[in-house]
Amino acid sequence: MKLKFVVLMAVASLFLMGSAHAEKIRIATEGAYPPFNMKNTKGELIGFDVDIARALCDQMKADCEIVAQDWDGIIPGLLAKKYDAIIASMSITAERQKKVAFTDRYYSNYLRFIAKKDSGLDVSKSGLKGKRLGAQRATISAQHLEDNYRKSANVKVYDTQEAAFLDLKAGRLDAVLVDAYPGYDWLKKPENSGYDHVGDTIDINDKIGIAVRKGDKGLVEKLNKALKAIRDNGTYQRINANYFPFSIY
Repeated sequence: MKLKFVVLMAVASLFLMGSAHAEKIRIATEGAYPPFNMKNTKGELIGFDVDIARALCDQMKADCEIVAQDWDGIIPGLLAKKYDAIIASMSITAERQKKVAFTDRYYSNYLRFIAKKDSGLDVSKSGLKGKRLGAQRATISAQHLEDNYRKSANVKVYDTQEAAFLDLKAGRLDAVLVDAYPGYDWLKKPENSGYDHVGDTIDINDKIGIAVRKGDKGLVEKLNKALKAIRDNGTYQRINANYFPFSIY
């Protein structure tokens, strides 16, 4: 009995030592960008970004905590070391690369305008002249409106994507410019059946990556290795299929 007890204690000690040495990673997401990151009725973070984060942590055998952070403060929070990585559908841009480092992409994004059905909107500088256009603040969509329509249209930005959609439904906007996949998810809901895409898909070569602090090169390498692994072993594809009937990679 004593020998068996000693063996069991040794095994338990090894397990505890392994757990103690698991890398601890704190990950931030927005929590207000369905279907990529949002909260369920229990207040728990869910969505594509959250599932990818968990899959990467499992692949790296890391001890991860996923926290919510408002979009406007998400990069400052990373730089202040409130967390170690951002998995929140963040576009890889030259401006952001001045502040943070990015992994390889984990999906690709496009832009679409959404308006009332039969609105007759012509998506061009002349067609949108004087129109009220909305987008989420500090996003590629907002930058596209600023770069292309600020001089000819009334551009308004919002703290969350949902706030922009609410103003569209309230008649305070003529159209919203949104990332293609959150727009697709919003249009699927029965209560939004009176709305549709207008104009063509806007391809701006937008790649979505995981942001980390510039000095954390080791974490970038581990995340890239884990990203490749979950693509190779089918985990990524299973997560993708839970949200979209087509690949968003």
